[in-house]
Amino acid sequence: MADPKGFMTTPRETPQRRPVDVRIKDWREVYLEFEQPKLQKQAGRCMDCGIPFCHQGCPLGNLIPEWNDLVWRDDWQEAAERLHATNNFPEFTGTLCPAPCEAACVVGINSDPVSIKQVEISIVDKAWDEGWIRPQLPRAATGKKVAVIGSGPAGLAAAQQLTRVGHSVVVYERADRVGGLLRYGIPEFKMEKQRLDRRLGQMRAEGTEFRTGVNVGVDVTVEQLRADYDAVVLAGGSTQARDLPVPGRSLGGVHQAMEYLPLANKVQEGDLQRSPIHAEGKHVVVIGGGDTGADCVGTAHRQGAASVTQLEIMPVPPNSRPDANPWPTYPMIYRVSSAHEEGGERLYSVSTQEMLGDDSGHVRALRLVEVSRTDTGFEPVPGTEREIPAELVLLAMGFVGPEREGLLADLGVELDPRGNVARDENFMTTVDGVFTAGDMGRGQSLIVWAIAEGRSAAAGVDSYLSNRSVLPTPIAPTDRPLV
Repeated sequence: MADPKGFMTTPRETPQRRPVDVRIKDWREVYLEFEQPKLQKQAGRCMDCGIPFCHQGCPLGNLIPEWNDLVWRDDWQEAAERLHATNNFPEFTGTLCPAPCEAACVVGINSDPVSIKQVEISIVDKAWDEGWIRPQLPRAATGKKVAVIGSGPAGLAAAQQLTRVGHSVVVYERADRVGGLLRYGIPEFKMEKQRLDRRLGQMRAEGTEFRTGVNVGVDVTVEQLRADYDAVVLAGGSTQARDLPVPGRSLGGVHQAMEYLPLANKVQEGDLQRSPIHAEGKHVVVIGGGDTGADCVGTAHRQGAASVTQLEIMPVPPNSRPDANPWPTYPMIYRVSSAHEEGGERLYSVSTQEMLGDDSGHVRALRLVEVSRTDTGFEPVPGTEREIPAELVLLAMGFVGPEREGLLADLGVELDPRGNVARDENFMTTVDGVFTAGDMGRGQSLIVWAIAEGRSAAAGVDSYLSNRSVLPTPIAPTDRPLV
């Protein structure tokens, strides 16, 4: 194990965030650099448990005690090898994952858990800085062709795994750039896109082909797809946003979060000088209390909103685990993200009754009511109605499943009772040779689940194409330049 007494002698420490008044003036990641000696002491807090529950907490089964020990011993290159043994993209999970591994950390039973997520991102950042991350080429080409539809984390993980074992892989993306929600859903201040771009460079050097601006099912027919490829992986995500059918929904200034966030990212990409949906000088209301809502809050702050209010129909979470939410389950507790730290107001146990407009047909206010939770849902509390100003309303209430018209309908894949693409234990859909991974088959979930499912679906595809149950190991990393 690492430091035998580390979990007793070293308190948990995480990197500080840049000052609010500084960071809201730019779009860079919010965290300051964490010094290597401090990081190694944090890794030394790992107990190397007889039963490491962090493995169970992580959908990828990351070898957390192993790379914690290696970091503590200053063997960073081997730590990077162990990290990449189970995770294609630790820089994505290290910045974006809510860290269920930390919730399952044994130290966390009666103390603060190990800073696993910070160790993870520090390892991969050092690996990139030292040049240890290089393309990994297959031992031989199989002659089989695979189409991956969607370039989010599930599609990228499946594509990289399949390319590395010798299949010819083409990733189709209907947007103008590769990355899915990593590119256009996640704001720059949560993950700078250079992290995505350099990993795509590695994948291109390994042989994965990307075709952007292609809407499969429209620009490429299902008949063409099945004729040109031996297998297909559906990784298009859960993209149907939940709506709010209340009076005034059609007013100007009311948008889905995924109409708002991509435009802000396009400004950062240099495609636009200013987003056509902009918060500057406006009273902004975000409906939905999850991560997407917080992304909208942080974006509105950086655009210079006059005020930002985030609404949540659920009651305010407790500050510590309730008895019904014990270790090692993920704690449903009150959290303050970097976006919330930057300002604004959070209202809990409220429901929107109506959106009110001005004479020009633009939203000007919301009529709210407080609600109480019952066995059958939420009931309005009489006498609690009120109005709040709202000149830009953003709906961030989650997603209800994949788009069914077009590709899925044309392929003829069946859906499960939740409206997601049905699949078997090998991730194959009800159509032979067509597989699915990530939110399209699982429903809206975490990035770590998307990567895990992409890897698992790749194993299913390879078994289908090659009649082998284990993915072979690629040859040693090559010095082929990252393009």
